[in-house]
Amino acid sequence: MEKKVNHDETVKVIEQCQVGPPPGSIPSPTSISLSFFDISFLCTPVTCKRIFFYQFPYPKQHLLQQVLPNLKQSLSLTLQHFFPFSSKIVFPPKPQTPHILYSEGDTLTFIVAESTTVNLHNLVSDTTKDVTCFHPFVPMLPSSRVLEDGTLLIPPMAIQLTIFPNSGFTICVNFSHVVVDGKGFHHFMKFWASLCASKQNSAPLPCHDRHMIEDQNGLKPLILQTVWNSPRERFMSLGHNAPSDNVRRMFVLMRDHVDNLKKYVSTECQRQGIGTFHLSTFVVTCSLFWVCKVRSEETNDDDEELYYLCYWLDCRTRNIGGLEIPSTYFGNCLVNGTAAMKRSKLVGQNGIFEAAVAIGNKVSEMQCEPYKYADTLNSIFSEVARAGHRLSGIAGSPKLDVYETDFGWGKPKLSEVVHINPQVLSLSDCRDKECGIIEVGVVLGRTQMHKFSNILQQILAEL
Repeated sequence: MEKKVNHDETVKVIEQCQVGPPPGSIPSPTSISLSFFDISFLCTPVTCKRIFFYQFPYPKQHLLQQVLPNLKQSLSLTLQHFFPFSSKIVFPPKPQTPHILYSEGDTLTFIVAESTTVNLHNLVSDTTKDVTCFHPFVPMLPSSRVLEDGTLLIPPMAIQLTIFPNSGFTICVNFSHVVVDGKGFHHFMKFWASLCASKQNSAPLPCHDRHMIEDQNGLKPLILQTVWNSPRERFMSLGHNAPSDNVRRMFVLMRDHVDNLKKYVSTECQRQGIGTFHLSTFVVTCSLFWVCKVRSEETNDDDEELYYLCYWLDCRTRNIGGLEIPSTYFGNCLVNGTAAMKRSKLVGQNGIFEAAVAIGNKVSEMQCEPYKYADTLNSIFSEVARAGHRLSGIAGSPKLDVYETDFGWGKPKLSEVVHINPQVLSLSDCRDKECGIIEVGVVLGRTQMHKFSNILQQILAEL
């Protein structure tokens, strides 16, 4: 069976199967309530898509016979502990509340495919690519099922392994943000990789206790009301949505780039008498790329128009309502922060410095009082829709150690967030940790990408 996705890019599906936890390994049924952190992501039907590229210079049959069985078995054992991924998101009619439900026999879809037209080397190169170049390797989530009473059963995950004979393979995971955030997802991936590589797990077990999340401000009913008022059809649409004229590119910031950015901002703070704030790699990277993006845009906006940058703070290991959420907590534990600046400041001579101050001060506030910013979860997605092109968002984090996901055949040659768009940048740790410090994924129109790249290179050269 061939899976033709776009243009001449085709993959041949070799096998489609179901993988679940070992029979009897999980009490059935097991239900997990959703916290207000989780439910906020029911407000958007977008799923998260992360792809990993691995080098494996062996024939297809060797991979199918020697590698695939181990991948499946270790995945099954992993799902015993990360069972929400092989469960169902249950979304019943009002006034019942959404939850995660595992029943004996629940599984996720696992697809094995072979690339028939694409060269792996081209996909992992640091070049500009068509925005749809990864789509053939992304599994589609099975369709949601509607019960007689109107309850939606939403599959939360699908995985596709795509083989590039004598070259390598990709593992691409498509999952619902309702179940977990990036921290929890990469915990799952490293657990699976550890089992696959060594037959024993070296990663800690996940914590599924949603009672750790206290809803002191009564946010859950407010967010539920927003979800209930949304058209239910939006939860059925999970396909790709990317204009064909857009391109994507991964930019790598070297250590000296980041050090120079921090030095520049610190010097300006001293010169202008501005006190200390959170000055991190995250802050200066977001400032640099936000400025480059706005400067590269062709727009009729007034210089006094407000532009926004939206990002997320992980609340694990921070005191939330009197409790410290452990780093192993499996679920969503993110609060939203938004920096706002006039366009004139962003495109001005001191744009990076101004942006760093705005972002850094907000991050400092969020770190001191993370729970305070949970109040914005009910409005963030509607605000995003209203802001349109004036809002940029950040996905991922350089602290997730994406490139430590080793299944036993070496670290990934590349890993990217597939679902980014012209409004969303992605951040990741770097493949080459000796000199690179952060990777930034960008999607823009072809002409704007060329302009963006030139602006970025000019700024880095001047630093």
